[in-house]
Amino acid sequence: MFKRVVLPIVLLAALLALYFWAALSWSYSSGERAGWVQKLSNKGWLCKTWEGELALVSLPGTTPEKFLFTIWDDAVAAQVTRAMGKRVALHYEEKVGLPGSCFGETRHYVTGITVSEEIPLAAGVMVPTHPASAASAASAP
Repeated sequence: MFKRVVLPIVLLAALLALYFWAALSWSYSSGERAGWVQKLSNKGWLCKTWEGELALVSLPGTTPEKFLFTIWDDAVAAQVTRAMGKRVALHYEEKVGLPGSCFGETRHYVTGITVSEEIPLAAGVMVPTHPASAASAASAP
């Protein structure tokens, strides 16, 4: 009885646990996307995740492409919230094979953020994000 009922259930549970461990620890790809965070919300009925949108603008005047992302870590979500309205680079990992929405609505999981102090307009042309602070720094002895 034990070998026919319990052993297959234990084996199936062990295989599922191994699958989820592999899917969570292995990344299909990783990288960075730069732009402006325009949306961040904490969503989910049982499994709460932070879901956001990053507006990617390659040239001024063009239609922005949206990069949808998920954040698991509340500390990273707090950093992203503080940086809203500034140009940022989001560090992310793409994970495949995670079923359902309990792990997030996207495959791109943000793990870190870098706030950009300058906005590049073209190769070698930069506009500081805080012109008043740059002017006061230039006039200081």
